[in-house]
Amino acid sequence: MPFAPLRNDTFLRACLRQATPYTPLWLMRQAGRYLPEYKATRARAGSFMGLATNTDYATEVTLQPLERYALDAAILFSDILTVPDAMGLGLSFAEGEGPKLAQPLRDEAAVAKLAVPDMDKLRYVFDAVGSIRRALDGRVPLIGFSGSPWTLACYMVEGGGSSDDWRRVKSLLYSRPDLMHRILAINAEAVAQYLNAQIAAGAQAVMVFDSWGGALADQAFQEFSLAYTARVLVKLQRTHDGQTIPRIVFTKGGGLWLDQMAALDCDVLGVDWTVNLGRARALVGASKALQGNLDPAVLFAPPEQVQAQARRVLDAFGTPHQGTGAGPTHIFNLGHGISQHTPPDHVQALVEAVHGHSRRLRAGAGSS
Repeated sequence: MPFAPLRNDTFLRACLRQATPYTPLWLMRQAGRYLPEYKATRARAGSFMGLATNTDYATEVTLQPLERYALDAAILFSDILTVPDAMGLGLSFAEGEGPKLAQPLRDEAAVAKLAVPDMDKLRYVFDAVGSIRRALDGRVPLIGFSGSPWTLACYMVEGGGSSDDWRRVKSLLYSRPDLMHRILAINAEAVAQYLNAQIAAGAQAVMVFDSWGGALADQAFQEFSLAYTARVLVKLQRTHDGQTIPRIVFTKGGGLWLDQMAALDCDVLGVDWTVNLGRARALVGASKALQGNLDPAVLFAPPEQVQAQARRVLDAFGTPHQGTGAGPTHIFNLGHGISQHTPPDHVQALVEAVHGHSRRLRAGAGSS
């Protein structure tokens, strides 16, 4: 059954560096714990995985922020650790704690057993993609996503969430680079298959989250993160059902390597709040759209300060490309995921500021 025609393609056009009447906006982790309706749905589901593996629940929470806010894209509700879980590493979430993997990769034997998972084990994700597309009914595009090969490896070796020093994974990287390269090669193939299956199910853009790339030293980043993200991108489907599928790469802490990331075979580079968008635009040029990059902590400030900071981010990028053809464009987002402590009303102030001020920027440029 074909999906409904898209009524708001502003996000997709900005991804492809085409002119838009305003700067499109979506938020990393926009479906999540800052919304009371999400908390209610999660309570019904009984657990995070109960939520993520149930098509109806995953659809419901993906659409919740769109009922509140005039966002320009939806993002699949899932978790980056679904792939290691399908590899048999045993994913679980304890209340109030981060993710845990029951079978982390701690020795050569464990790495030797690692294999690309059967994508049928992730059928619940692809079913959710199709369900969400139908429920969106053409309102806005749907973004699919995965963790990068390096970021997945961090969790797979550490056995859980973020670390102060990434001691286990970095020890493996430096002492047995051969084992790390094996993990990353398998991850790259798995991520490519996973994202292509999301595209086949209905994802209209895909994003690679390299959340921990910035934890690496120079040279290690290029060898163990950037090279494997590039390997994923080469294998991704460029079009589906006659439509171009934009590819977004976000490396938290990756601003130092933006000039090298500009060579990636993707359409959009996401940047965190440490990066000045004007300098990033000058560095990347017209070859990539930029996504970002408000500090999520801004959303704890009063609404008028939220709006002022949103205008500052838009002004830093400057007036996006206008007219025909392709040129520098911007997708507004946070520099990382929205905090669970964010007041929902402050998000409304942000959305209004981004849409309103970005229209004024274009009007001002047109009249000058």
